[in-house]
Amino acid sequence: MTRKLSCRLAADIGGTFTDIALECGDRRFTAKVLTTPKAPEIGVITGILEALKRAALTAADVDIFIHGTTLATNALIERKGAKTALITTQGFRDVIEIGRESRFDQYDINLVKPEPLVARALRLTVPERLAVDGSVVIPINLDQISAHVGTMRAAGVTSVAVGLLHSYANPRHEQLVGERLNQLMPEAYISLSSKVCPEIREYERLMTTCANAYVQPLMASYLRRLRDELDRIGLSAPLLLMTSGGGLTTLSNACELPIRLVESGPAGGAILAAHVGAKCGVNDLLSFDMGGTTAKICIIDNSEPLKSRSFEVARSKRFMKGSGMPIRIPVIEMVEIGAGGGSIAHVDSLGRIQVGPESATSEPGPACYGRGGETPTVTDADLVLGKIDPLRFAGGSIQLDAGSSRRAIAACISDRLGTELETGAFGICEVVEENMANASRVHAIERGKDVRARTMVAFGGAAPLHAARLAEKLGIRRVIVPRSAGVGSAVGFLRAPLGYEVVRSAFARIASLDIEAINRQFDEMIKEASAVIREADPDAQLQSRRSVFLRYTGQGHEIEVQLEDRPLHGDDREALADAFTSAYIALYRRKIDNAAIEALSWAVTVTAAGMATSQDIAFIRPDAADAAEPVSRSRLFDGQLGVFADSPVYWRDAIGTEQLISGPAIIAEDETSTVVTSTFCASIDANGYIILNAKV
Repeated sequence: MTRKLSCRLAADIGGTFTDIALECGDRRFTAKVLTTPKAPEIGVITGILEALKRAALTAADVDIFIHGTTLATNALIERKGAKTALITTQGFRDVIEIGRESRFDQYDINLVKPEPLVARALRLTVPERLAVDGSVVIPINLDQISAHVGTMRAAGVTSVAVGLLHSYANPRHEQLVGERLNQLMPEAYISLSSKVCPEIREYERLMTTCANAYVQPLMASYLRRLRDELDRIGLSAPLLLMTSGGGLTTLSNACELPIRLVESGPAGGAILAAHVGAKCGVNDLLSFDMGGTTAKICIIDNSEPLKSRSFEVARSKRFMKGSGMPIRIPVIEMVEIGAGGGSIAHVDSLGRIQVGPESATSEPGPACYGRGGETPTVTDADLVLGKIDPLRFAGGSIQLDAGSSRRAIAACISDRLGTELETGAFGICEVVEENMANASRVHAIERGKDVRARTMVAFGGAAPLHAARLAEKLGIRRVIVPRSAGVGSAVGFLRAPLGYEVVRSAFARIASLDIEAINRQFDEMIKEASAVIREADPDAQLQSRRSVFLRYTGQGHEIEVQLEDRPLHGDDREALADAFTSAYIALYRRKIDNAAIEALSWAVTVTAAGMATSQDIAFIRPDAADAAEPVSRSRLFDGQLGVFADSPVYWRDAIGTEQLISGPAIIAEDETSTVVTSTFCASIDANGYIILNAKV
């Protein structure tokens, strides 16, 4: 059993804010600072020092530091990664451009497909060929690599993706190419698809490998600079990185496979929501995370966020599947839209208010920040509608200018539509909330879920401001706002397990499955995953979870089936078939008789069983006999009533567990504020969480 970690630190870099959470025993200290895009480590260090100061601790007191960031995601979206080349099998250079040979919007005659990360001139080929079972059909000719190195150097390439045909079945040819590149081009970063994504499906595998190569120089450089800065301030504790799948990995692994960090921030939020639901005895949740740049919706069943094997980055059309970059890695499944506090509002050519996906980020930020922003954002609208106290925003670290918000909304929205200023601000909020509601409905319906029966968990700097109105639109009758909601993803990092997942394709019919070969593969996968965990915690007790992805022969998609954590036996073939049939019936309400079942990929997740998370943070209940008095009042616009209402503002820490607050009202705290609309009543439960219940 590993030692109890008494002082744990987490940092989450978002597009607008960098959030810090520090937990020592049963106490928590937080900080929220503006992100510094040109040197993100500066914002992280600033926030850490601020949190340590509040806790009266030094950097040397920290036992472990957990970090998540959107840098990799932003580099892919903004196309600000490294100059990248691709080396692939002769005849397959255009796989990443051909894709699935489909149009994501077949009725758009002006459709423009996303540009590949690697230009065609830098998609280079090598003579070789493997069969689907990994056997060598054409031996590899490495002589061509020398000529390619000259081409790449002349083009300024700093990162190379290597993706050869069927390398998931036999990585040897890719390894030979990697060794030759390291000899001839030692300064370059090399990404092998057999390491990044050893799975079937060429398009997804090559795109994921190219994406890893594209962001690797940026991410590796940033992470090493961050490590140096941490050492400089005396924070020598281990640095672990949050992955998109909800686990933690090491610095060296993150530098090698930075694509695993895409969506790391939202993953922390989903983990927090599941933890909050478990504390409240609620298993089926809708996680709502809204920060400065984006909003994320995640469905949680039985206290477990839904998982996926792939997702899309940088979609060119909102909600349009196929319009983005397919990335095949373990990921917590959620829908993400450009709807955050910094999302920019404008009036389109049809006279409609549109919000996002463009964001004012932290530079220059919303107009009310006074940093040069002139376009109206959701935060500006919230300020005009009375949802935000301009003197207490971000714990008072940023003084908001309501006059700038009013001028920006008037110039860009109200004057163009011929409406009152407040109507324009309300329109901005209604549009962004309806966008989130629509995304939630589509996401849930596609998975056969009903959001109305779920409890919403809201966190992030902007989510509590909009959660009640979003719940009204979705028909949700209960909302939970946890403590430290404004830095929710960072708090979620502190609840994440030290774990790593490995997936490998090994195609086989279940009826003729080579049990010994699969057992050998599982042993290799467990060894690979365990090495990552051991690097972070050499003494950890390890536990593993195995699964297989099965389908009927001829189908295009597969279903994950859980396996016992033991070697397979000969009589497991029938058990595998029965488990798949049960899972298929549960999902599709039918089975296909006399159809053969086949396996595509096998997965194992290794976690440190002894990795101790922080204790639950102490909640000191105010005297229930003394009802909290409002600290101020706000002229708050209520969307359901359609009017401004003189509303009380309560300080969260002063509210007792027996006090009931009827909306419209505001519950304020350092990192955010919770708007209680006229259709909800608010109370504080035994955990210190704000509970919004719909009025009867």
